[in-house]
Amino acid sequence: MKQIKVAGSSIIAALILIIILQNTSPVETRILFATFVMPRAALLFITAVLGFCCGVLVTMITRTKNKPRQ
Repeated sequence: MKQIKVAGSSIIAALILIIILQNTSPVETRILFATFVMPRAALLFITAVLGFCCGVLVTMITRTKNKPRQ
């Protein structure tokens, strides 16, 4: 089972890397009142990292709530 998780994670990481490397054109991004010009690859990478971090946080919160009290 552990090998399947490692293989799946590796495939997903490779796909994300391919998508990021294919999108190098600059894009204008507005966040609240600020405007940033950055490569689309950087924006995709930042979005992927933030999504991963949110998933980890939600998992940690739900595991803490479901843990039996001693």
